[in-house]
Amino acid sequence: MSSTATAKKQHVSSGPVLDWAAGHGPVTGALSATTGAFALATTGAATAMPPGWVLAAGAAGALGHTVAGLRIRNAGRTLATRAASWLVGAGWTTWAMTTGPLTWAALGSLATIGVGIGAAARSSALYEEAREEEAIAAEQRAVALELSAERRAIAEAWVERIQRICGISVRVLAVEMWPTGTGYSLDLEPQGGITWDRIAGYSVPLSGDAKLPHGCTAAASPGIHQGRTILDVTTVNVLKEALDYPDDYSRLSVLTGLPWGVRTNGEAVSAYLREQCALVVGPTGSGKTNMLHGILASFARADDLLTFVIDLNAGSAGLPWVLPALKGELKTEDDKPVRPGVDWLAGTYEEALVMLDAVLAIGLHRKKAYQDLLSKANTDLLPISAKIPQIMLVVDEGAEILVSTDRQMKELAKKILEVIRMLRAMGIRTVLTALGATGSVLGNLMIRREGKVRVALTGGETEGMDLGKMFPGRRGLRVEQAPYKGAGFMGTPESPAALFKAWRILPNQIRDITVATSDRHPRLDDVSAKAAGPAYARRWDADRTAWMLDLTPTDDGPSEAGPAGQGGLNLSALRAADGGQGSPEDEMLRRFRQEIDAQFGTAPDPQTSGQGAGPDQPAGLNLSALRGEQDSPAQRAALTALLAAGPEGTGASAIARALTDAYGTTRQTVVGWLKTWMQDGTCVRVGEGTKARYVHRSHASDD
Repeated sequence: MSSTATAKKQHVSSGPVLDWAAGHGPVTGALSATTGAFALATTGAATAMPPGWVLAAGAAGALGHTVAGLRIRNAGRTLATRAASWLVGAGWTTWAMTTGPLTWAALGSLATIGVGIGAAARSSALYEEAREEEAIAAEQRAVALELSAERRAIAEAWVERIQRICGISVRVLAVEMWPTGTGYSLDLEPQGGITWDRIAGYSVPLSGDAKLPHGCTAAASPGIHQGRTILDVTTVNVLKEALDYPDDYSRLSVLTGLPWGVRTNGEAVSAYLREQCALVVGPTGSGKTNMLHGILASFARADDLLTFVIDLNAGSAGLPWVLPALKGELKTEDDKPVRPGVDWLAGTYEEALVMLDAVLAIGLHRKKAYQDLLSKANTDLLPISAKIPQIMLVVDEGAEILVSTDRQMKELAKKILEVIRMLRAMGIRTVLTALGATGSVLGNLMIRREGKVRVALTGGETEGMDLGKMFPGRRGLRVEQAPYKGAGFMGTPESPAALFKAWRILPNQIRDITVATSDRHPRLDDVSAKAAGPAYARRWDADRTAWMLDLTPTDDGPSEAGPAGQGGLNLSALRAADGGQGSPEDEMLRRFRQEIDAQFGTAPDPQTSGQGAGPDQPAGLNLSALRGEQDSPAQRAALTALLAAGPEGTGASAIARALTDAYGTTRQTVVGWLKTWMQDGTCVRVGEGTKARYVHRSHASDD
């Protein structure tokens, strides 16, 4: 017989598994008591045991269980049941020892006693459970009563306050305390047909009368129906402190909302841009550029959205999302090239015209090419997905472009308005920014009608911030309520305008998001790519991106620095030289574009040359040190930190944090150094995954 068969036979013949550590229930307890009594009576009768011993043992058991029950505060019914069980069992055992335990009278009475003990035990157990549940419920009622008392006090205070200041009688239906502990909400029912906007107009005096801290408000909004009002009362100023952008870079979708910041109650506020455009206004110093980076971060995390950026101010809004990838400074964990965080960046008037023409061509061609898809889906809105991504056109200071009198700006404005007016159904929407909420900016009907997602970052600036025009119909909003950088008001069709705080996002985090979302960016669908043509396919060509890499201070100054230090630097190493051999940076860009073309199907670069960098370099300063950081001060500092970590070692994130302020070094750069040092034996790796540590060889050899 095989070992397997033997094991199966042994397993089958082993019988049921008994848990000897388990406690007795009503049935097993009664069975144990009766069998024990029968065994003791039989043994005592056979050995002529004195019956008094049994009575003494039963009395001791009853007394012991009573004392134990009192210590754990059992009910009197339970104490009586257990004591009676011991005494009855002892009495039967004494009687059976004297008369004989093997008679029918003895056996029948023992069975009756067992049934009685089981029933009494079950009854007492149910009673104890009921007592315990009632005690828990009483404790909860006490807590609820205490909370109710606090809520009743809040409700009574606000009923009196609204009556005194607004002259409106209200009934408080509920008071909800915010989980964040920063305030509460009241569900009000105004009497006499009063609507929520009447109470909203008294937001400032209500906040003052309640003695709320600066930055806290009492803001009214519509309730569940027109006869109800929600009054949100903030008691902790959450706008003062900077809020870092969350470390969660999980996937988002334009269909389910894109988070742009947090409300005063700690909840994230999202923008739904499938059909809506957005308008973001904020004066200089209000944090508008930082919020724009936060918006671009939410777009980068979406897997059904492509971002086109127009910034005629040297492309500054989009460069942090593009340059690190174009220069090859970023790599994924598997050493693949990183795609730029935005799909197209225009920093010049000419490139902006090319982009807008391509966007219009995409939208108009989608209207014709996707008719069958629209019919099959039975909708007039193009189904947006990773296969057919939405295009978000972000125009920094675009509202100013729309009202400019400059001839060139008028041409751009005309095309931007065409995009806004014509391409909603085809999944092309815009985000415009402006320096202020003025009549000239908001005077365009198209902006007011289509830009329903609106953000006003105030920074305490009162000039040019007409919140009444920015959020018409929303009363009680004042610039003084949000005097901090990154704070302001945000309103969407789903969420009425109210205070919010934009997240703070730093350049290193932009790099991290670019790397984390590189493989998430969708490709432009074939229909749209065909419509856009070479204008889109060659958007990363050398001549199209030269303005990003051209670091020459001026075109009028000398091209070379003289002996006396006159003239500017000619950084020709970052530019392709016509008819000459490329520098190491040009070669690096050529390889980067080849990798991008091979992986993502973009058009080849017609300007690249198959020749490498020869010994004769172009005139000017060769910045090949920008490509690698071998023996750089940052690298030496990282090696010093690794050595100082000792035998315990350290991680890439810790080294990067130590170097960020002094050198701006990113975690990806440190990871690259550590891989190189592992290969040449400078350090060793201990552990895997998130617990991986790197130890310098001088310490590793000692272990």
